[in-house]
Amino acid sequence: MSVMPDRVAVFAPSPELTVTVEELDGTPDIHIHAGGQGVWISRMIESLGAEVVLCSALGGETGQVLRNLIGVELKVREVAARNGGYVHDRRDGGRDQLVRMPADALSRHELDDLYEMMLIEALDAGVAVLSGPAAKDTPVPDSVYERLAKDLGGNGCRVVVDLSGDRLAAALAGGPTVVKVSHEELVSDGLAKSDALPDLVEGCRRIAETGASAVVVSRAAEETLAWLDGALYLVETPDLSPVDTRGGGDSMTAGLAAGLALGHSVEESLKLGAAAGTVNVTRHGLGTGSGDVVRGLVDRVRLRPWEDA
Repeated sequence: MSVMPDRVAVFAPSPELTVTVEELDGTPDIHIHAGGQGVWISRMIESLGAEVVLCSALGGETGQVLRNLIGVELKVREVAARNGGYVHDRRDGGRDQLVRMPADALSRHELDDLYEMMLIEALDAGVAVLSGPAAKDTPVPDSVYERLAKDLGGNGCRVVVDLSGDRLAAALAGGPTVVKVSHEELVSDGLAKSDALPDLVEGCRRIAETGASAVVVSRAAEETLAWLDGALYLVETPDLSPVDTRGGGDSMTAGLAAGLALGHSVEESLKLGAAAGTVNVTRHGLGTGSGDVVRGLVDRVRLRPWEDA
């Protein structure tokens, strides 16, 4: 099988249907979208000029609606399991969750077919992103992430992981190429003692011992920490006014994957990811932002060596 350049396969086992109620000129304004980490990452990858294919399972009424909302190239395993969804009320400026329906677990045969589909698409693409469903949903067992990371990486596919908890632990056992994690997740998963920079650096080293060549730790409003082939950097980005900080990390993951697919070095891919994350937080909506704007900011991103590394 020949690798298709400029292409990323994204594993998103169970996208969500999102319904958000806002206010427009004093009346309710309802927005219906496809959501979930993999969907948001895929949109940004496409905005950055790389081809993307999203590998998902869709089922139930929510799955039927999602098929028409995802908006990127889609490979689907039709399943009996229902996709999850939620309704948020943002009319008062906050984000009040009115209801949430969890995703159903896939059957053994559904899971086998989804795994095979992702395996084929990712090996064809050469770059893969492993994303998770909503934190409390368990449509697939954690072991799927270890198997995918191991099988893809062992056959020449570069695997980018953006996971947490037991899913991250499973993926690390498979030896991914690039790991993106937040500082909160690094601490809560027991990989760092605290969010102090020296402790986060030690967490990077622990992840790197699993075989990852790059570990990227987003730190909310603070500079991102990155371990690149044994060298430590703090990532300086342009100072822009945030509108919604949710989704910045997913956009960074998208930039990392898109950069690798487009033939950039890991350092260049990190700069692209940092620029994508910076643009995303200036906008309403997750996984959004103009690729032209992101590319215009890349030259303003700096990788500053951490002196205490």
